[in-house]
Amino acid sequence: MPYPHRPLRLLSYGQRNVHSKHCGKCHLKNKRHCRHSESAENFPFCTIDPNESRVPVPDERFDFLCEHHKPVSKVPAFLNVVDIAGLVKGASEGQGLGNAFLSNIKACDAIFHLCRAFDDDDVTHVEGEVNPVNDLTVISEELRLKDEEVMLQTLDKFEKTVLRGGDKKMKPEYDILCKVKQLLVDEKKHIRFGEWNANDIEVLNKYLFLTSKPVIYLINLSEKDYIRKKNKWLIKIKEWVDKNDPGAVIIPFSGIFESKIFDMDEATKEAYLKEQGTSSILDKIIVQGYKALQLIYFFTAGADEVKAWTVQKGAKAPQAAGRIHTDFEKGFIMAEVMHFNDFKEEGTEANCKAAGKYRQQGRNYVVEDGDIIFFKFNAGAGLKDPKKK
Repeated sequence: MPYPHRPLRLLSYGQRNVHSKHCGKCHLKNKRHCRHSESAENFPFCTIDPNESRVPVPDERFDFLCEHHKPVSKVPAFLNVVDIAGLVKGASEGQGLGNAFLSNIKACDAIFHLCRAFDDDDVTHVEGEVNPVNDLTVISEELRLKDEEVMLQTLDKFEKTVLRGGDKKMKPEYDILCKVKQLLVDEKKHIRFGEWNANDIEVLNKYLFLTSKPVIYLINLSEKDYIRKKNKWLIKIKEWVDKNDPGAVIIPFSGIFESKIFDMDEATKEAYLKEQGTSSILDKIIVQGYKALQLIYFFTAGADEVKAWTVQKGAKAPQAAGRIHTDFEKGFIMAEVMHFNDFKEEGTEANCKAAGKYRQQGRNYVVEDGDIIFFKFNAGAGLKDPKKK
């Protein structure tokens, strides 16, 4: 969704898997989240309730700071991932428990669309054959149809109050919903492809429209296809995404492959990966999921704790300080900032200061991803004792 003034305000820090039935998602879920207790039977709708996991975001910068400071506490950034049951054609009308499953998507901020591109006689497909392009089309359309249903119901209520009741205060919101209707109904497009300003986005955020969320496409391959980096569907999938969701990220992976190497000890895994000339893709999936949420993080680092603090991309220093404690934002004085690369190059805070790479920034400083920050604030605005953090 374009936003000329500021990024889309995210409703929570979350990401959900959306997929068609029997796409091989249990391998990805169990290995990414290290959870072995959940079964996934080979029949429709064995998964009903959403499963949520909190996944640490891998970052070499965080690892470096932990190795350097050897802190008592280590707190990386996290991505909340919720796996929901697979969708089928007609989900927007309630087919296959579709209404319940679609409702599970509303509270998320971005979507992993998990798509099957492997053949396996032991894993049935709800449509009777493997066709990832058709699956992509079905899921995309079901999301649009659900938004259309919600939007038309909402618009009908607004017409009663605005057009017939003469409520001028609600007219701007009504106009925005009319624009949504044009996009969803007339043009058959997802909401994120519309041109929206900051005021529009504030209104749209109230409705949690499914098609306003960014999508990352995860293509589940056989182990053989993943290792050789070839699959008969990949070009067709790329063509579909370029046409229907231009610019979206596509990540081929293999659930079977990830499952296999997860159960290996480190030495065996290293030897196997070297022999096959490949590597795990799970870290990339997690990192791309985090980026899709338009989030960044800064570090506070010392002997007591190294911690990654999540903020919205474009956040200014006072808002970042508020992530640590509300008093830090209320009484903000300045942020003392080192860029991670400068710290790594110079080796110590003292060396950064000597090199002129330790900077004092004011209220208008826009936090950059990977900044190492120490905040100063006015104790009178919050806590009793002034101190650095």
